[in-house]
Amino acid sequence: MKNFKVGVIGATGMVGQRFLTLLENHKWFEVKVLAASSSSANKKYEDAIKGRWKLKEKMPEKFKDFVVLDAVKDMEKIAKEVDFCFCAVNMNKNEIKELEEAYAKLECPIISNNSANRGQEDVPMIIPEVNPDHIKIIEEQKKRLKTKGGFIAVKSNCSIQSYVPALSPLLHYEPTEILACTYQAISGAGRTFDDWEEIKDNVIPFIKGEEEKSELEPLKIWGEIKDGKIKNNNKISITTQCLRVPVSDGHTAAVFVSFKSKPTIEQIKRSWEEFKPEISSLELPLAPKKFLNYFEEEDRPQAKLDRDLENGMAISIGRLRKDTQFDYKFVCLSHNTLRGAAGGAVLMAELLAKKNYLD
Repeated sequence: MKNFKVGVIGATGMVGQRFLTLLENHKWFEVKVLAASSSSANKKYEDAIKGRWKLKEKMPEKFKDFVVLDAVKDMEKIAKEVDFCFCAVNMNKNEIKELEEAYAKLECPIISNNSANRGQEDVPMIIPEVNPDHIKIIEEQKKRLKTKGGFIAVKSNCSIQSYVPALSPLLHYEPTEILACTYQAISGAGRTFDDWEEIKDNVIPFIKGEEEKSELEPLKIWGEIKDGKIKNNNKISITTQCLRVPVSDGHTAAVFVSFKSKPTIEQIKRSWEEFKPEISSLELPLAPKKFLNYFEEEDRPQAKLDRDLENGMAISIGRLRKDTQFDYKFVCLSHNTLRGAAGGAVLMAELLAKKNYLD
């Protein structure tokens, strides 16, 4: 595999920081450009982020002296210097949509952590182990954007990263109704316990926009490409509630599901145990060796114990049992800034690189 020159747009935010820790020693991707808002531009990265580094890991030494570029004003310069960019900016949706399309039209592919383009019918929203075939829609997107190599591919919302992978091997049993209650870590809001007193000894029962994304995005991931568009799966009904809880990292989901062709508990467990993602043969650097992991212990998975499984890229599942209102219920967990955010985007970029979309 060739080495790719990479930019990180939004490098000063919490997800941008996570990108840098993942890319510091990546086998295929070498960071050449860091970009952020005008307030951080023209400063050394270490100075631009002074007092704002939020991860437990130390800031990688190799990036400290990078001079941060302006994500908007230096767009043409950035596009010329890299093969593609990761994007995790803090702007309003219209601005993000315009920014990402502008980069794509400069023939710079964008691997986005943002939600602005997730609703576009020709923009793939990919969980690599679940719907890698959706990358084929990129050719249709290029026609719309009138580009040769530029495109946008997006990562799904972090709140669905635990239960969509857990439900995906069960799709052949035809799930009809799903209820998912997510208990989401504070790092999903870009916060830590040091800067968020309100969350201590507290649960906040509202996360703006999260429930809408959690109900719609799985239907696109489980959809199919038809007539040059990704058509949502319209056979499944999903309702969600999303709560912010005092946990540093790790989103937990309590899932309830009914099926048209009801499986047994043993069949569900077997589906999880035997699930072998299509990408498992591609030897992608960040891919977990075992994607889905079921715990028989009645008190697992736990965020503190299980979020770092497979370097934070695996899904943990437990407490599968019959329900009185739905057919079954279970609990699952994913690391929200690794699998759910930057790690999921890097893995998607690895898939795109392997399939020659970044050349």
